[in-house]
Amino acid sequence: MKFIIHNAESRGFADHGWLKSNHTFSFAGYYNPERMGFGTLRVFNDDIVKPGFGFDTHQHANMEIVSVPLKGVITHKDSKGNSENLHAGEVQIMSAGTGIFHSEYNNSVAELNFLQLWIYPKIKNIEPKYAQKAFDLDRNKNQFVLAVSPNSDTALNINQDAFISLASADSGTELNYQLNIPGNGVYIFLISGEAEIEGNTIYSRDGIGVYETDSVKINSLQDSKLLVVEIPMEIK
Repeated sequence: MKFIIHNAESRGFADHGWLKSNHTFSFAGYYNPERMGFGTLRVFNDDIVKPGFGFDTHQHANMEIVSVPLKGVITHKDSKGNSENLHAGEVQIMSAGTGIFHSEYNNSVAELNFLQLWIYPKIKNIEPKYAQKAFDLDRNKNQFVLAVSPNSDTALNINQDAFISLASADSGTELNYQLNIPGNGVYIFLISGEAEIEGNTIYSRDGIGVYETDSVKINSLQDSKLLVVEIPMEIK
């Protein structure tokens, strides 16, 4: 079992006035040759957007994009005709494939905080697709809730052998994450709280990559919320 730890304060940071963005991996104006991703997970941003602002229409291609609002509402519009509001408690996936244009705005009167992940696809140049779904962590306390999967009837499906789970864990709870595919790695982001992961203590907004293992033990030292990203470690 091997680890790589990214403390919250070590992330890249950009303040654009309307947008405050923390970059776990190299992104936009932040470049660190030692932070180019974790396996097929290329981007992990933690963004805060002021009311009335957002990202104008822009294009993506051949990337699996996952958005997880933690506070507030994202108004999404894209070139495939989708126009949706994405609330905290929901997860959105967008398989960019051959190319898709979209915009993301905070049209509410409250601040928006969301996580956005970019994952390299398994197959390039597929037909773009979009989906979103709500997941109730409070009704599924102290267990992993599968939100994203390669092929599931209950989760959102993306074009990669990747699995994204959320968990809300009470203090003193032990969770054991079993990998779905041998050889995959796991990137765990602590949204809030404090946890011990295989002997490593992490705090709110810290991330830890774990690989060369079949399972990962997580002890919640405080009431905690986690995002667990299982991805292939090789980019093909």
